[in-house]
Amino acid sequence: MKKERQDAILELIAKEEIPTQEVLRDRMAVLGFDVTQATLSRDIRELKLTKERRSGRRACYTAPVWQGITGNIWQGAALRTDYAGNTAVIHCRTGTAQAVAAVLDAMHREDVVGTIAGDDTIFVLLRTETLAREFALSFAKLMETGGF
Repeated sequence: MKKERQDAILELIAKEEIPTQEVLRDRMAVLGFDVTQATLSRDIRELKLTKERRSGRRACYTAPVWQGITGNIWQGAALRTDYAGNTAVIHCRTGTAQAVAAVLDAMHREDVVGTIAGDDTIFVLLRTETLAREFALSFAKLMETGGF
């Protein structure tokens, strides 16, 4: 239910200008989601929503740029992966590496020390060479299946 609710929030803010939690709560109710203010606040925080002014109007909720990529980000942006030492490398379509790295960072994986993203390449620093190898293999499967 949480994923469906958060997906509905992302869809709403992509299609409409939603300036307040009250408006968002009302729109969610129309879609059949009876949510409390506390749940909405938590969803907004987890989705990393911000408010942005559009064309000089009121500030409205907006999603981080990486959430705007259509389809599954792993299948749509990431192309291949490899590793050397304790560093994994993810090769991406041009212009998508930072979005993929942001999604990866948001996962807060214990094995990942950090990421550095360029335009089409991400370096993922892992704690050990074994973890880097396992990460590269699991990420390759992730790109095929679309999820960890």
